[in-house]
Amino acid sequence: MKPITLTGLENLCRSPLKLPKDCKIGLLANPASVDSKFRHAARLIKDLYPGQLKALFSPQHGFHAEKQDNMVESDHTMDPELDIPVFSLYSNTRKPTKEMMDAIDLLMIDIQDVGTRVYTFIYTISYCLEAAAQYGKSVVILDRPNPVGGVQVEGNILAESCASFVGRYPIPMRHGLTVGEIALLFNANYGINADLTVVPMENWTRDMYFTDTQLPWIPPSPNLPTPASAMVYPGQVIFEGTNISEGRGTTQPFEVFGAPFIDTAQILTNLTKLKRRISGAVLRPLCFQPCSGKWENQVCQGFQIHITSPETYRPYRTSLVLLQQILQLHPDFFQWKEPPYEYEYHRRPMDFILGDEHLADQLGELNGIDALEASWKGPVAEFKTMSGEFLLYG
Repeated sequence: MKPITLTGLENLCRSPLKLPKDCKIGLLANPASVDSKFRHAARLIKDLYPGQLKALFSPQHGFHAEKQDNMVESDHTMDPELDIPVFSLYSNTRKPTKEMMDAIDLLMIDIQDVGTRVYTFIYTISYCLEAAAQYGKSVVILDRPNPVGGVQVEGNILAESCASFVGRYPIPMRHGLTVGEIALLFNANYGINADLTVVPMENWTRDMYFTDTQLPWIPPSPNLPTPASAMVYPGQVIFEGTNISEGRGTTQPFEVFGAPFIDTAQILTNLTKLKRRISGAVLRPLCFQPCSGKWENQVCQGFQIHITSPETYRPYRTSLVLLQQILQLHPDFFQWKEPPYEYEYHRRPMDFILGDEHLADQLGELNGIDALEASWKGPVAEFKTMSGEFLLYG
């Protein structure tokens, strides 16, 4: 068995950075910001640097990850135990303001990312880097594992025309980087140039998935309750742009999906005929009834994705194949979601999720997934070469 992974937080506790006694510290964190003994970063940093922790910052879903869905904002509050402000970066602003940054000299970031382009935490970090550069502050990122591994890179590169808060920079859907690595990439390649330090992990290698780390899984957001939900998320998130339930309002969001009109037997038959075997996973037909969200209190037919081989499972490809089948079988019932979506009020949400304004229509025209993937190979290879400059682990 591999030794337990030590996060950047734990390495900071073992070897604290030497900071001036008058350095005012801020911390961007949420409930997943804990060490292997479930101790929260805010309390650990308070003890490491007595009297220096002056402000907390929260990403989407809130400091306590209590907000369920997109565009559900969090208020600025006070931490009752530490008696310091908690600034929400998913409220009236998504970039720290001058007033927020005036409260600190250095911003520490301890955030569990999930390795997927549309997950907003990495863009909150990018805005923090921009604010730090603008107002002369420093940033320290306490690195954490990419729960879907650091080897596989999958999907199309974000088109500039589809940039949004679910995709600010030209990266693929599954980027294969840790939160520290992608922050280094953003900072160096997109003109941010903040004073950035990454405290790395120990005992993490690129072939590891979260279940290999022996770390406790604390949901980074309410609808990623398990490592399995994080594993399917790079593909299943695309159903947010449709009238297909992505499993919100159930106990297994993203692992289960469906709608009242789905013909599961015909989908499985078609996949067999087309020889489009779902690699590394089994699709198990099921019925479920969401208690909130799409198709609330209605029985949906759909599937649960059971991953049998993380090394060969391709979440993005799998979900594109399944979406294309639904488009083909149910054109009279299927619908694209209407805006707004993540503060984009006028254009089709699916285009921002897929990161390409043409891809949804290409799927509707039943263009082959193999041909689409072949067209992405060159740009993905370029991304891997470019991102390779920022790898901290092998």
